[in-house]
Amino acid sequence: MTSKQRAYLKSLASTLDSVFQVGKSSLTPELTAAIDEAFNTKELIKIAVLKNCLDDPGEIAQTIAERTHSQVVQVIGKKIVLYKPDRKDPKIILPKENR
Repeated sequence: MTSKQRAYLKSLASTLDSVFQVGKSSLTPELTAAIDEAFNTKELIKIAVLKNCLDDPGEIAQTIAERTHSQVVQVIGKKIVLYKPDRKDPKIILPKENR
């Protein structure tokens, strides 16, 4: 993903509300499955990491991305934004690379 594409996704995510919250039990298999399921209807997901979660949000983001085959767009503070394009009917069209 290019920096231009990442910036575009960040601008889209700025208006999103958090869909999931990671709490003190951190990243459970059930939460990972729910996030993966959410990618069936959404391409861009924002996740909040609560204050009582002791794990690093960056590590949580990488783990979720690996398990759901998505991409980390950004991690700011305790907010995580993930992107996974719909294979059949993508709703978010990323800007093309200028080369």
